[in-house]
Amino acid sequence: MPAYVLFDVEIRDMNQYQEYMKGVKPVIEAAGGKYLARGGHHKVYEGDWQPRRIVLFEFPSVADFESFYNGPAYLALRPLRDACSSARLVSVEGLVP
Repeated sequence: MPAYVLFDVEIRDMNQYQEYMKGVKPVIEAAGGKYLARGGHHKVYEGDWQPRRIVLFEFPSVADFESFYNGPAYLALRPLRDACSSARLVSVEGLVP
């Protein structure tokens, strides 16, 4: 069952974040993940949520996402991400593509 993963990212240093992006993209793809939306225009219709930059991924399953997220390749990149940004992260499964 596919898993959809939503990041709400606040970027503090775009140059450093771009370096992180260069490293993380192949790691995401190796885990079977793909970008569905990345940094496009967004609009809030209800509630008080004020997202900064939205990134939406699809992974084959939650297990595949968790293998990526907890795996050594991504863990090596997280200090770079954390140094230049902060994020909220959620996954949901069971949506039919």
